Amino acid sequence: MNWSGLYTAENRPAPEEISAFIGNDLWREMNDFLQRTYGVEPQMAYSGCSAQPGWNVKYKKGGKSLCTLYPMEGGFIALVVIGAREEAEAGLLMPLCSGYTQELFRQTPFSAGGRWLMMNVTGKEVLEDAKNLIKLRVKPKQ
Repeated sequence: MNWSGLYTAENRPAPEEISAFIGNDLWREMNDFLQRTYGVEPQMAYSGCSAQPGWNVKYKKGGKSLCTLYPMEGGFIALVVIGAREEAEAGLLMPLCSGYTQELFRQTPFSAGGRWLMMNVTGKEVLEDAKNLIKLRVKPKQ
């Protein structure tokens, strides 16, 4: 069953149910990274958006979005928005990223105040790319 059908707006999943549905340690690693690096807690939200409906997990720091995570079977989508301020630095980072992330960056137009990267995280390489792009948005404390 798909995510939005399994957990409707009235049926909010528990964190362990999200992990079980995804079935991939990358989910835990990303959440641990965000919480440890930025000292933030996840915020569950339900979206009826046709592009990626269902429950998602948002992370914000100081009112600024770090990312939104959308559970999928076997992985998750990390939405990372690269704003005008980060655009040049993200361009410099791209040669160090996976081929997948480089192509996604090239194919995603800059609009609505940023480049909205919907990163399909199913492997370690893309997970690291997502973490590095998030670090551009909000610099971690040393």
